[in-house]
Amino acid sequence: MADKITAKELMSQKNDFVIIDVREIDELKGGIIEDSVHMPLGLAIRNAKKKQIEDMRDKKICTYCSSGYRGNIAADELTKEGFYAITLDGGYSSWL
Repeated sequence: MADKITAKELMSQKNDFVIIDVREIDELKGGIIEDSVHMPLGLAIRNAKKKQIEDMRDKKICTYCSSGYRGNIAADELTKEGFYAITLDGGYSSWL
């Protein structure tokens, strides 16, 4: 299980993180966290395993989805690949 950050904490530390939105493209119409990077869950995992996001290796990453489930999976998988990754507790719904 990945470490979590609350929406309030992330809002105050937003500039310290690369924020990755792991939702699918059709979910984005409901809103996004400004300046986040869209990378659906499967792609995020593949990119980490294939070393295609090495430019993020030295950065703190925060993942999020709609409710927190996929964001947690993404952060967990990124951590297994050696990244510093946490997830937004409650997902995008907690950001609103």
